[in-house]
Amino acid sequence: MDKIELKVANREILGKKVKHLRRQGITPVHLFGHGIKSLALQCETGELERVLGQAGHTGLVSLKVNHEKRPRSVVIREFDRDWRKGQLLHVDFYQVKMGEKIKLDVPVALVGEAPALQSKAHMLEHELGTLTVECLPAKIPARLEVDISSLTEPDQTIRVKDVAVDKDITVLNDPELVVVKISFRHVEKIEEEVVEVAEEAEEAVEEGGAPEETPSGEETGEA
Repeated sequence: MDKIELKVANREILGKKVKHLRRQGITPVHLFGHGIKSLALQCETGELERVLGQAGHTGLVSLKVNHEKRPRSVVIREFDRDWRKGQLLHVDFYQVKMGEKIKLDVPVALVGEAPALQSKAHMLEHELGTLTVECLPAKIPARLEVDISSLTEPDQTIRVKDVAVDKDITVLNDPELVVVKISFRHVEKIEEEVVEVAEEAEEAVEEGGAPEETPSGEETGEA
């Protein structure tokens, strides 16, 4: 994946005062990494949103800090949003070394069509949405594709060990974990049970017959 460029500046405003930056369209940024001094930074929110959309959690970003001559290679480690307004609150970048392997979560993308889903009685269960991999930064995949066209019957599964990856990438999850499987769809039987109870009650009445009623005050003997 090609690097995405982003310009950031050093940040002097810290703590709760950063809310004033957000009002000005600026988002607080934090940079950290193995063997480096962490930095408090800031960036235009619009530019950050662009990078988040392009890079996700796997794309390499070429981070240009103020007047530093050489950009830093980073990945987006984490970002926070206001759950009510959707406003971007904070972004964490992790600086990588191109010759040093990195561990990160890569999204799983299902491709193809599962023949088993032609029956309405079957359903697809996507158990793992991401897989943890280890590789050099230049080898980070944007996603891991899982072809589900081999799933033809219920109870068939695709496990971690079945996922095809580049030879330079190591998947760290348990090989036996299920990524995706075909299951039977659960059908509600409430209506069937109600009908069955009603039919049983009707049969009971027919077999016993309706009780005979004697008019009130009527004498059955002869005068």
